[in-house]
Amino acid sequence: MNMRPGGELATRPLHFIWMADCSGSMAVDGKIQSLNTAIKEAIPNMQTVADENPNAQVLVRAIKFSSGAQWHVSQPTEVADFKWDDLTAEGVTDMGRALSLVAEQLAIPPMTERALPPVLVLISDGQPTDDYASGLKAVMEQPWGRKAVRIAIAIGEDADTEVLQRFIGNPELKPLQANNPESLVKYIKWVSTAVLKSASSPASQTLDSATPGANVPIPVLPESASSSAADDVW
Repeated sequence: MNMRPGGELATRPLHFIWMADCSGSMAVDGKIQSLNTAIKEAIPNMQTVADENPNAQVLVRAIKFSSGAQWHVSQPTEVADFKWDDLTAEGVTDMGRALSLVAEQLAIPPMTERALPPVLVLISDGQPTDDYASGLKAVMEQPWGRKAVRIAIAIGEDADTEVLQRFIGNPELKPLQANNPESLVKYIKWVSTAVLKSASSPASQTLDSATPGANVPIPVLPESASSSAADDVW
């Protein structure tokens, strides 16, 4: 048990935020249904990881973006109580607005100085249709935005991986390319288990750095779930 003078290390909040593209193209070839299924299947895994580290209070919420952006789960919800309502797809890809909503929540307050680095997971299958750069700038202007573990999942070959790479901001970490439902499930599981476990580890609670993700060692990436290009459906 990690100790501090005067007692045990206090529980610190870890905010985990899904940012899901719900544009019209996500309705094609069952992409939105696959995303709903993958996140639902990931929730028990997240709950297990949280149970294994009582020093971190894992709080989950979600944003959906298409024509505009809004909170799909607006309140930071204890992972033990988190539930996922299915998303539907229509409209364009206002990713910049989604990032601006996240930036508002990464300010202090509502964030606290003693939180753990947040985990931000951006999932998209296309090109931003609004001012993506200003939204990302807003995130990076917040200390918790810069320190956040930022992961991106590209659904299909039409996803703008250059934009997703800019969001990640770490040349050693590339967007995860999901070209079929199996690979999407695999990557969602990796984010919700290995990445969450690393972000909530005791090491993350004792280190501090201005370098994005430097105080959170990123676990080994899963290999693609595709065995060949013939498996690709997106």
